[in-house]
Amino acid sequence: MFGAVALVLGVVIGLLIAEAALRIIGYSSPQFYETDEVLGYKLIPGLSGWYTREGRSYVTLNSEGFHDVEHAVEKPADTVRIAVVGDSYVEAFQVGRDAAFTNFIASEARECGAFDGKNIEVLSFGVSGYGTAQERLLLQEKVLQYSPDIVMLAMTTNNDITDNLRELKETPIPYYVLQDGKLVADESFRGAQGFLARSSTISRLGTWFENNLRFVQAIREITRKTKDWYRRPASASGSDTQAATPAAEIGIDSQVYREPSDETWKKAWQVTEAIVAAMRSDVESSGAKFMVVTASNGAQVLPRVEERVAFAKQLGVDDLYYPDRRIAQFGRANGIPVMNLAPYLAEYSAREKVNLHGFDGNIGYGHWNALGHRVAGKEIGKWLCEAAR
Repeated sequence: MFGAVALVLGVVIGLLIAEAALRIIGYSSPQFYETDEVLGYKLIPGLSGWYTREGRSYVTLNSEGFHDVEHAVEKPADTVRIAVVGDSYVEAFQVGRDAAFTNFIASEARECGAFDGKNIEVLSFGVSGYGTAQERLLLQEKVLQYSPDIVMLAMTTNNDITDNLRELKETPIPYYVLQDGKLVADESFRGAQGFLARSSTISRLGTWFENNLRFVQAIREITRKTKDWYRRPASASGSDTQAATPAAEIGIDSQVYREPSDETWKKAWQVTEAIVAAMRSDVESSGAKFMVVTASNGAQVLPRVEERVAFAKQLGVDDLYYPDRRIAQFGRANGIPVMNLAPYLAEYSAREKVNLHGFDGNIGYGHWNALGHRVAGKEIGKWLCEAAR
C-alpha cells in the first residue's frame, strides 16, 4: 500500500515539476479548435500558444476567436472596413499575426489614395479547413455584424471545392446541397457520431485539461511527431530534403486542375458556385461590396517553370489554372469582381527565383510563407485600389 502511494506521489511530483519547467521555458501547444453547433467547429476565443505544425509562430486569438487584433463591432467614423473571409490562408497560423497578408492589403490601400484619405481597417475571419459553406455561415453569424464596406472571399482552390461536398470530404460539418436549383442547408452533422463525441462533456473537459496543462500538450505533440515520422516517405529522411515532387501532389484535390468529367466533381463545382452567388446576395443586401480572390497553390507558383509544366503534363492538362479561370468566368457572369492571384505570384517566383509556399521540410508546397503573404497582400491591395478608383 505504501509503495503504491509513494509511486502515485512520485508521478504527481514529477508531473508538477515537468509542468513548471515547461512553463518556465515558455512551451505551449494548445488545441485551438472546439465544436460549434452552427459552424461545425471554430477557434477558441482568447486562446494563445505556439503553433509549430508548419512554420512557427506564437498565436493569439482575439475575443471573437480569430487570429487578429481586437475590433469594435461598431465601425469607427471615416473608416473603410474590409472583411476577409477564408480558410487557413486567412487564419495564417504559419506566420506571425503581423506578417499575414491582410496587413499588407491594409498598408497598400492606405498608400494608394483611392479611399479619400479614410482609415483602412482590415478584419480577418479565417478558420483552417473551412469550406465555402462554412464561410457563408460565418459571414451570416459574425462578419456582417461588423458593418464591413467590402467583403473579400479568399478561395483556396486546391481544397475549397472538395470541402463543399460531403461525398468528397465526409467530415461532420455543415454543408449545402442543391435541390431543384436552390441551396438547402444540410445540418445532419449535428447527429454524427464524431461530432457528438467531440461535443461531449468528457471531450470538452479533456480539451480544457489539454489547454491548461503543458505536459499534456507535450505528450500529445510527441505522439503526433512520432506518428508523422513513421508515416513520412523514405525519400524524406535526409535533413536537406526540399519539397515533395509535383507527382506526390497528385491526389483527389489535384483533380481540381482538370475540367470535371464525372458527376461528383460537377456537383462539387455547382454547389460551390451557388454558395458564392448566395454570399454575394448576403453581402449586397447589407449594403457592402462583395469580391473574390483566388489564392495560389504551391504547384502553380513553383520557381522552376519546368516543374509546373511537368506536373500539368502528369495531370494531362495544358496548365494549372483551370479553377482560377472558372471562378473568374463565374464572377464575370454574375457581377462579382474576381482576382486570380496565382499568375501574379507565379511570375514573381520565377523572376526572383524564390519559393512563396512552404517551410522547412516542405519548401514550395503547403501554405504561404512570410514572403508569400507579403507579395500576395501587396498584389491584392493594388487590385483593390484599382477597383476603388
